[in-house]
Amino acid sequence: MIKSITLSILFLLGFGTSFNQDKLKILIIGDSISIGYTPFVQEYFSDQAIIYHNPGNAEHTGTGIQKIEEWIGEEDWDIIQFNWGLWDLAYRHPDSKEYGNRDKVNGKITSSLEEYEQNLDSLVTFIQKKTDAKLIFATTTYVPKKEAGRFAKDAQRYNKVAKSIMKKHGVLINDLYPPSKKIHSKLGLGETDVHYTPEGYKELGKIVYEFLKDELEDF
Repeated sequence: MIKSITLSILFLLGFGTSFNQDKLKILIIGDSISIGYTPFVQEYFSDQAIIYHNPGNAEHTGTGIQKIEEWIGEEDWDIIQFNWGLWDLAYRHPDSKEYGNRDKVNGKITSSLEEYEQNLDSLVTFIQKKTDAKLIFATTTYVPKKEAGRFAKDAQRYNKVAKSIMKKHGVLINDLYPPSKKIHSKLGLGETDVHYTPEGYKELGKIVYEFLKDELEDF
């Protein structure tokens, strides 16, 4: 399903084509959750703005450090919304049979809380030097208790650190965690999966759209 959603984004958002310079341009950087809701954000905006997602999955902050310059490129973005977290707080073990080798019992965490803090600080510092775009951080979404590679409490722990970094750098915060928890209870893929049904992604997309739309009023 994620693959089909990604292909939809490439089609809907004109990946690999030149942007219409008359329209406001928004870049969304994030994991599979953002991949899921981005097409709906694009649909809500219609002709108001061009919405683009970084190619593929932004994974964890370590991947972000490696690829952030490439993702931003030389485009004159008006807004960049970014997120890392779900991959950072995931535990993985090479012998695990779970998707993505997730294993919170025997696995190793991808990024410790300290590493996550340091990486986020470096990423925001770089982004602010690279672009004049208005920056928005979207908090990590809900983690159900029975998820194989993640502890539910870690989502809020990592969000607390992220909010501190964003406050330090003056970055706006779109706090998706509270609404994502409610949406997941009705439109999630169950208590072992952090992902959502198409209807769930549509609800998340609406929240992201409303936040971005309010910020576009300044342009």
